[in-house]
Amino acid sequence: MSATVAIITGGQGDLATTTASALRNAGYEVHTPGRDALDVLSATSIDQYFKSVKKLDLLINNAGITRDGLFSRQTNDDWTPVIDTHLKGTHLCSQAATRIMIRQRFGHIINVGSFSALTPPAGQTSYAAAKAGIIGLTKSYAKEFGKRNIQVNCVLPGFLDTRMTKDLSQTTRDAALRKHQLGRFTTLEEASRFFCFLASTQHISGQVFQLDSRT
Repeated sequence: MSATVAIITGGQGDLATTTASALRNAGYEVHTPGRDALDVLSATSIDQYFKSVKKLDLLINNAGITRDGLFSRQTNDDWTPVIDTHLKGTHLCSQAATRIMIRQRFGHIINVGSFSALTPPAGQTSYAAAKAGIIGLTKSYAKEFGKRNIQVNCVLPGFLDTRMTKDLSQTTRDAALRKHQLGRFTTLEEASRFFCFLASTQHISGQVFQLDSRT
């Protein structure tokens, strides 16, 4: 029996690393390319990477960046990389993955979203817009590829202790924590367990899952 194969973009990040470990423990062959191997801003890089992929059960679109700042001060150089990394990157990687999945007549794409898509803080216009767009992509892809037996879902992992959040002030962290009804943040380990669970399902598609206690 051939291995169950997963690819996680932005594969050197904390969430990707933890999720990859959980998937490997569940029996997956997991590939976690960083930007050197798979640059989601480059259509050429994406085409070259996926040409070598013969089988693909699961794609997790995880690559992401932030360039937070007040809207009135944002430059094009602040805005464009965030939108392109999240939206263009997710779209192009999903296109490449579905070419493989359509031939197989099965597959699962999980897009990593953010609560900011639903209730963004001030100063996060580009990131919030990009993550809101990913929810739209998820629902559209699910309708288009359902007949091909391809699942597409979106996970909002919650506020995680990662390199992306390490520079936030304690004031910002405390304000975020007050919005959580359980008084605690999601952990990388819990988020990774949910990714594993969702990947194991066969009848869920077009859904958005929020992994914290904010309401």
